[in-house]
Amino acid sequence: MTPAETVRRIGFYVLICAITLFFAVPMLWIASAPFDASPGLGVSWPDWTLDNFRKTLNHPYALGAMVNSLLICVTTAVAVTAFAALASYALSRVRIPGRDALLYALLLLSSVVTGTAAMVPIFVMMFQLGLIDSRFGVALVMTGGLLPAAIFILKDFVDAVPKSYEESARVFGASTGQILRDVVLPVARPGLATILVWAFVNSWGNFLVPFLLIRSIDKQPGAVLLQTFTDEGGSANLQVIPVFSLLFSIPVVVLYLLVNSRYGFRFHGGIKS
Repeated sequence: MTPAETVRRIGFYVLICAITLFFAVPMLWIASAPFDASPGLGVSWPDWTLDNFRKTLNHPYALGAMVNSLLICVTTAVAVTAFAALASYALSRVRIPGRDALLYALLLLSSVVTGTAAMVPIFVMMFQLGLIDSRFGVALVMTGGLLPAAIFILKDFVDAVPKSYEESARVFGASTGQILRDVVLPVARPGLATILVWAFVNSWGNFLVPFLLIRSIDKQPGAVLLQTFTDEGGSANLQVIPVFSLLFSIPVVVLYLLVNSRYGFRFHGGIKS
């Protein structure tokens, strides 16, 4: 290599190392601070102890917040996956004028009109429906926000299912519902798994929606409760926050590993008829 190529390659590897270090430091902190008797904001070798776990588990709302997060996120993920499957199948198989334009318009509007910009009308609508301080109301709002992108992604998987499969099933008297349940969805299972995990992760870390819609502290999910962990002086409680953050990350990691080991993750479908 020429000297210029050598310098460029060294610079490239230095940049990659810097980016890796930037993302690795928070992970190292979460892995070490929960076991440190005197955790700080920096990464250091911990003074090993399990007392931080005892303090976190004794918190009156910590475990309840985990349960609230699971209830909200499981409801959201299942609803998004189910509605996206129905809508993507309809958009894939039914030829209507402006179908593709409608799909792209939904995706565009869901990207442009962000949750922050839409929270005032959403709050008013939830208030009128009597769903303020309701975990179901939070799941409903999250479902509506995630559906356009989920339909857009899942439609590609449904498009890849050969229509000859459906025609063969229809010859034997299968109804549309049976074709969807027994032919299309089993072939599109990797797409369903991708949408399920994607919806769960997006709702698991959502702070704004539950923060605005839930008033009772015993109904708050973990993403909202986390910002209330302070000591008597109002400073961040660094004995509880690292442990709660570590426990809070476990469901997402476990779900990802389970689904990835069975189906893998990809954002397109493909099958030969």
